[in-house]
Amino acid sequence: MTTLAPAQASPPTVAPVLDFEARLALTLAEMDGRCRTAVLAVDINSAHIAVDGQELTAPLQLTPTLAPNPQATPIAGLLQRARQRIVTDGWCRDAIFDEQGAVCPIRAIRLEASGNRRLADDACVLLLESIEHAFPGTNTIPSWNAGQTSAQPVLLQFDQAAQLAHSRGL
Repeated sequence: MTTLAPAQASPPTVAPVLDFEARLALTLAEMDGRCRTAVLAVDINSAHIAVDGQELTAPLQLTPTLAPNPQATPIAGLLQRARQRIVTDGWCRDAIFDEQGAVCPIRAIRLEASGNRRLADDACVLLLESIEHAFPGTNTIPSWNAGQTSAQPVLLQFDQAAQLAHSRGL
């Protein structure tokens, strides 16, 4: 008579454990994809809309904005205010400020820090970290800023840095 031996259970496979930074990077990549899809959908769905009786000849330039966050951390709040100052006063790339009152990113941060040099320095460090993540090889905020052709990438980096500050509780 043949007896069957009970089958031994194979050891369960364990999924790799991701640290916080890896999970954050995966979430950021997923959200980037979703945002690109949403922007593309808006462009496609609004291509036929006439403005003042005329068809649009160029795509609308949408500026991403952060919603006000009542639980904003000090540095995240500072970065959001500095971003808004650039939107309000204008963006300057080849100087700290110009005759029309436009400001560079560092000046916007320092003005909004209201004399708190440590807070301004911490915000600049986070902004540079965000820029370096998106643009590897960047050495300074002014050198990166001088290479931009519009305010949109600058505003986007302020958004990214504010999100980074908020996620770190800074």
